[in-house]
Amino acid sequence: MPSGRPAGGDGRGSGVEDRSRFHGSSHECSRGVAGHRAAGAEVGRAVNATLSDIIEANAPIPTWFRVGGKADLLARPRSVEELRDLLRMFAGERISVLGDGANLLVDDEGVDGLVLSLEHLNRVEYLGFDGGAALPDRATTIFVRAEAGARLPKLITQTNRDGLEGLEHLGGIPASIGGAVFMNAGGAFGDIAQSIESVTALTRLGDELTIPHDEINFDYRHSGLSWLIITSVEFHLESIPEAKRAAARQRLKDVMTYKKSSQPLREDSAGCVFKNPVLSGTRVSAGKLIDQSGCKRLRVGGAEVSDIHANFIVTHPGCTARDILNLLEEVRERVERSHSIRLEPEIAIWQRGGKA
Repeated sequence: MPSGRPAGGDGRGSGVEDRSRFHGSSHECSRGVAGHRAAGAEVGRAVNATLSDIIEANAPIPTWFRVGGKADLLARPRSVEELRDLLRMFAGERISVLGDGANLLVDDEGVDGLVLSLEHLNRVEYLGFDGGAALPDRATTIFVRAEAGARLPKLITQTNRDGLEGLEHLGGIPASIGGAVFMNAGGAFGDIAQSIESVTALTRLGDELTIPHDEINFDYRHSGLSWLIITSVEFHLESIPEAKRAAARQRLKDVMTYKKSSQPLREDSAGCVFKNPVLSGTRVSAGKLIDQSGCKRLRVGGAEVSDIHANFIVTHPGCTARDILNLLEEVRERVERSHSIRLEPEIAIWQRGGKA
């Protein structure tokens, strides 16, 4: 996948016939398109009086697909206190939370209401220790707190370098910490839930909660936290002796080598687009079903099913969000005809009013 933070789409419509029946999956309170546009402008003017430097109107939304429209309002709070103020000011409005822009497709018409980017909430701390240099040279549990806007790949690299085990299985997943926990991101080597001690979050009214792992309804690509906005996550990792750290670093390299050989990481993509379904009590590979249905290299406009991994969609110059939506629907229909199962999207899809 391309390096660097992705750029937003240009907001232009596609002019392509809409065959999609997907529905938006942002976490929101919605009052309808016209109401949001009017209310968004009115509330935006009020907010700008006190928080003008963190609010942007008609703002591009950065995603790994690099397509899609704009946000009516985009806010980048610099602290949990500013986030709480925004939640209270926009109470009753549609609110969508942006992670790292991976696993997200924004429609060409953009998204109404308020989009929250937590990119400035990105601190990482080793609890009880002053950075990696002070970690003990013995096997012991270390608790690491990461704010929601911290990037998962950076945290994995940092902790692995400092001799901490517990996140290597997530190598190659482009996500913010909040986004990864929200969807319980993972892959062939495990999910993020297995390394979590607790999650701290705000309710839509701005109240703070800390929830221990055992009280979170983690499941495959699910956390049950859609009613909250994650602000930080505490992980339980293992500090290992210096003599064994080379093996831990090699494990991360092995995961990354596997990902690079089996996924189109150098192309514009959003990761796996469909969840692996359950057939006869067993979870099976969506990519394999898509491949068996003859969809590899299937193309609609500028969107194409990857020939490296069939559960990835890659984009070409001129691609629009509508191209991707229509390709997703075509793939679903072909898999349903071949295997009598309807694939469920793994990516979030943001659209005005929550509709296609």
